[in-house]
Amino acid sequence: MSSEQLNIGEIVTGIYKTGKYIGEITAVRPQHYLVKVKSVVKHPMQGDLHQPKDADVPFFHERRALALNEQTNIPKAMVKKYEGEVTPYEQSLRHAIDSLKDELKPASTPWEKRSLETIEILESDYFKI
Repeated sequence: MSSEQLNIGEIVTGIYKTGKYIGEITAVRPQHYLVKVKSVVKHPMQGDLHQPKDADVPFFHERRALALNEQTNIPKAMVKKYEGEVTPYEQSLRHAIDSLKDELKPASTPWEKRSLETIEILESDYFKI
């Protein structure tokens, strides 16, 4: 656990559920930082968080990435200072989607197949022309 105290306005990485984001701290709370999303590092995994990589679940969750400027509470232990360049949101989302699709191919398990189908649906929604 990091003991480093971060402040409002600092650029950080934060892990929220199974996604990873770059954002700006907008509030400091006792257990969390409120982070405004600026970029996606890793797209959330699909399916049930309590039964990861299992396609045979009552409800296979579609997990969207947090949106540009969406704010979310992230536990302090999951937030780290970020020093690099912040990739524009849409470009970062495209890269995160492509990386996740590469991980899921050749889709040999039922979970990989369902996840890839879900990601392709999300992708068509994210990048409407």
